Amino acid sequence: MSHSAFTVQQAAVIGAGTMGRGIVMSLANAGIQVLWLDNNPQMLEQALNVVADTYAHSVRQGRITEEQAAARRACVTPVADYAALKDADLVIEAVYENLELKQQIFLTLDATLKPGAILASNTSALDIDAIAAVTSRPEQVLGLHFFSPAHIMKLLEIVRGAKTAPEVLAATLELGQRIGKVSVVAGNCHGFIGNRMLHTYVREARMLLLEGAYPHQVDAALQGFGFAMGPFRMYDVVGIDLEWRARELAGKGQDDPAVQVDNRLCGLGRFGQKSRMGYYLYAEGSRQAEHDLEVDALVLQVSEQLGFQRREIGAEEILERCLLALVNEGAKILEENIAANSHDIDLVYLNGYGFPADKGGPISWADNQGASVILEHLRALQVRFGEHWQPAKLIERLAASGKRFADVKEGQL
Repeated sequence: MSHSAFTVQQAAVIGAGTMGRGIVMSLANAGIQVLWLDNNPQMLEQALNVVADTYAHSVRQGRITEEQAAARRACVTPVADYAALKDADLVIEAVYENLELKQQIFLTLDATLKPGAILASNTSALDIDAIAAVTSRPEQVLGLHFFSPAHIMKLLEIVRGAKTAPEVLAATLELGQRIGKVSVVAGNCHGFIGNRMLHTYVREARMLLLEGAYPHQVDAALQGFGFAMGPFRMYDVVGIDLEWRARELAGKGQDDPAVQVDNRLCGLGRFGQKSRMGYYLYAEGSRQAEHDLEVDALVLQVSEQLGFQRREIGAEEILERCLLALVNEGAKILEENIAANSHDIDLVYLNGYGFPADKGGPISWADNQGASVILEHLRALQVRFGEHWQPAKLIERLAASGKRFADVKEGQL
């Protein structure tokens, strides 16, 4: 079947959790028919009510008319089983992050859907190739990583598997445009572009706490640079318990020194904004983060128990370590051709992670500093803090040739 003019007319979403709801609304808002399936009928019923309430709220706020709300609601059809999805052009699976579960779903989809259908997973980190491998159509499998809340956040990471066909990528890029997303194609690696870089950034933020800083200082430095919110404020919004529960489930990572403060907060039931206390305190019904001295005391206690000699840490060091962690990982992503170019990495950070727009994105910011300056700073960090600061080979090549990240195309200078 030729996908050159392949247009998604009928979509389907599996999963009625937060992500599923947001994805359904993103599609319905663009007038795309969506079939919605969840193995728990009560959950689906609740989710339909949440969607209706969200539209009613938008009408009250004058953002859409009652007619528009009715048209959007009419695009969504709940279904009771996989058989009902057989004519869908595209299915987006949005269940929780568990590889075996997703593989089971893809096996069923592959057996049920018409041969031309595209099968997509809204995973934020799982291996797309491992999901595609259980189907007889790996060329029609890819990742569509929406950001929460999916009907509001602009970014869509489209993850190409090893076998994803170019026409399938083209069809999903066209869909991304139709639903008003900023779409970026990413290669398949752990965390893709955004979360892979985020991992190195939050690791530095967490180590800074153990070495002598406090959450409010780290956040103030990054917000001063122009981030929408610092890393600890971000964790409070997202829920500190998400990663904590994931580590518990995976049975690994809980003994990493970097996550000990998080573990202690979760042990106290401080999961973030939703429990009105996390790294910060939140008054009833308020999103205003209040500095909490008890958290400072807990940070101090954890770092001393781990044997750290605390020292004064200034805003400059906080910025340098957090930003250069992003840049060095971004360079590896470019070098490995996970991103097609530096602009795509910047788009991910501007649209999904609150990077300051006036700085153009982490890689554009790095180009403004110059590769040789970045290299010098990374080498100094490597001497002070160890091998995880080893500069990406690409940065060494750029510094030597006097070129910019912007000159790199598909992993090549």
